[in-house]
Amino acid sequence: MTLLAVPTSTPSAEQSVLEIERLEPTIGARVHGVDLDRATDEQILAIRAALAEYKVLFFADQHDLHPDSQIALGRRLGELTESHPVVPGVDEDHPEIYALDSASGGFADVWHTDVTFVRRPPLGSVLRAVVLPPTGGDTQWADLELAYRSLSEPVQRLADQLVAVHDGTREFGYYLAQREERTKWEGEEFRALVPIEHPVVRVNPDTGRKGLFVNPGFVSHIKDVSDAESRHLLDLFYAHITKPEHIVRHRWSVGDVVMWDNRSTVHYANRDYGTQRRVMHRITFRGEEPVGPLA
Repeated sequence: MTLLAVPTSTPSAEQSVLEIERLEPTIGARVHGVDLDRATDEQILAIRAALAEYKVLFFADQHDLHPDSQIALGRRLGELTESHPVVPGVDEDHPEIYALDSASGGFADVWHTDVTFVRRPPLGSVLRAVVLPPTGGDTQWADLELAYRSLSEPVQRLADQLVAVHDGTREFGYYLAQREERTKWEGEEFRALVPIEHPVVRVNPDTGRKGLFVNPGFVSHIKDVSDAESRHLLDLFYAHITKPEHIVRHRWSVGDVVMWDNRSTVHYANRDYGTQRRVMHRITFRGEEPVGPLA
């Protein structure tokens, strides 16, 4: 089954169904005039195509969405995963929803691509603002495909050959060790977080575009190089990925919904709101095993 398959429509066809406002040259678009709770099949198809094209989509004033309808929307867009390999869903009735609640440590203040420490990382996500602080709490996304294209050609060729090791232990190892109950991810029960290897450059199967596929949240090192070389290479990639010209930034309002392609972006949630509470509900689409350019 092809998940969140990109239709054959062109950007002009998307524009005929959706009112799209591009935010940055290669990443980010506001979609106007769509009620996601009542979207037509034609709009859903256009949203799928727009997500592949713009990588991050922003929808305002989606106040009718709630846990049930967020899940229903996700099922129309693709095949949903469980909330997280380690963290259970928001409640028993909504095992697909991952609640990012600042009151219980739900922070994401490190650049990361979601759940890359499994064999098949998520294809994408839908994030809904539930409770917001009066100020702060913006989220930023960086374009991994533009980051790859803007590398010099010799560094591109080097990156094409590299493999990175992804390890969720730093972020979730303590939580997993303390929790007796186990959750499942794609039918697998996670009792330990075993490092996994992915290519440093990933080819998006829907578009054929190459993008860097490393992130400081979960990558521990580059395989088959020295520790010093690994640190320098990752520092180079991370500094390059997060250049301002690769980034789109969103200031949240209650009712906002954001969708992103997890294969071609990293993101960072600003933790600049002190003790104020911030709650976001996320669902994720089942993805495929990353494939590099030399496969």
